[in-house]
Amino acid sequence: MKSRSAIIPVFIAAFLFSCGENGKAKAEIDQNAAENDSIQETVSVTIPEEQLTTAEYEYEVVVPDLQIAWGMDFLPDGSMLITEKSGDLIHFENGQKRQVEGAPSVYNRGQGGFLDVAVGPNYESDGWIYFTYSSEAGEGEGGNTELMRAKLENNQLTNKEVLYKATPNTTRGQHFGSRIDFDTEGHLYFSIGDRGDRDVNPQDLTRDGGKVYRLNLDGSIPQDNPFIGEAGAKEGTYSYGHRNPQGMIFNPETNEIWVHEHGPQGGDEINVVKKGANYGWPVVSYGINYDGTSFTDETTGPDFEDPIYYWVPSIAPSGFVYVTSDKYPELKGNLLVGSLKFQYVEHMRLDGKKVTAREKILEQIGRVRDVVQSPEGDIYVSVEGKGIVKILPKQ
Repeated sequence: MKSRSAIIPVFIAAFLFSCGENGKAKAEIDQNAAENDSIQETVSVTIPEEQLTTAEYEYEVVVPDLQIAWGMDFLPDGSMLITEKSGDLIHFENGQKRQVEGAPSVYNRGQGGFLDVAVGPNYESDGWIYFTYSSEAGEGEGGNTELMRAKLENNQLTNKEVLYKATPNTTRGQHFGSRIDFDTEGHLYFSIGDRGDRDVNPQDLTRDGGKVYRLNLDGSIPQDNPFIGEAGAKEGTYSYGHRNPQGMIFNPETNEIWVHEHGPQGGDEINVVKKGANYGWPVVSYGINYDGTSFTDETTGPDFEDPIYYWVPSIAPSGFVYVTSDKYPELKGNLLVGSLKFQYVEHMRLDGKKVTAREKILEQIGRVRDVVQSPEGDIYVSVEGKGIVKILPKQ
C-alpha cells in the first residue's frame, strides 16, 4: 500500500507566476492568528523559489509509454495498479502492462477522468481496492467525483460498489480532486475539489465540493464525523473550505491526514486535516485571480485553519509522500511533492510540522502527476507523457 504526506515565522514579499494546473500572493503573517489556539500551533510561511537548491538523483524508467498516469499503488505481490486519466486501469506485472477489464466509465473532461487508486489496508484479507474518478452518473449534465471499491479477479474488476457520488453534476472541467488515503482506525479519506464553483461549494456544508471526506471502509458514514445530524449537511464531510486537493497522506509520525492543494495564482497550501475545520477558501487565500486582480485581502481569520506551508509562486502540486524508507536516508522523515508547473519533484525538509528547506529532485523531468513509496521502500514518480520512473538511491 502506498504512503503518500510543513514552518517558521518569516516575512516574505513574493511574486507571481501562472501555473500548470493552478503564482502571486501576499506573504503576510498574522500575529493574532499565531496566538489564537483555535487556528494552528504553527505559523504559515513560504520559502522563496530562488532559495531552492538542486539534488542530483538518477532514475530509471519502469513503466514506459503512459500519457497521464494519474494514480498508482502496489499489490502485495509487488505488482502495480495504474490509472490512466483517459479511463484505462493498467496492471503492471513482471515487466508487462495489461489493461484491466471492468474499469468504471469516466467523464474525461478538463481535469476530470480516472483519478486515484488505493489498495485497501486490509487487502490481504478482504481484497478491496478503492478508486476515484469523474462520473456522469446521476442527474444533470456533466460529471462529478465518484468513489468506488472493487476486487481484482482474473484481470477484471468484480464486486464493484459505488461508495460516494458527489452532486450536482456540472460541465465545468476543473477541480475534481481527488486523492485517497487511510488512517489506522478503519477510515478512508478522499478529496473533492470545489468543481470550479468557489463562491458556493467550499463553504456550504449542504453541497459537495471543496471538502475532505471521511468514511468507513465499507462506505458508511462514521457516527463521530463532525456534521452528523446537522440539517442538510453532507455528513461524509470531515473538513471544508478546500480548493482542489491533489495530494493526501497519512503522516505516521503525527497520526494525521495531511493534504496539499492547488491555489489560484499563488497560494498552493499544505494543510493538516482536522475534524470539522474550515480552511477558508475562498474567503482567505495567499493567491490572486489569474488575471492579476485580487478576490480577497485576507490570508487568515479566527474561523479558519491556517496552512502549515504555502507556495508563492504556485508549483501546481500533485502527488505527495511522507518518506519512511531506509533506502533514501537523506529523504527519510521528509516530504516529497510533485510539481506539474515546474516539472520536478520537491523535497521538503521537516522539523515536526515545520518546512525548513526546499530542494529540487529530478529537475525538468516533466510534469509530475504522482509520487508514491512502494512497500519495499522504493520511490516511484509518474511523469506525464513519459511513464513511471523509479528514483535510484544514492550510492
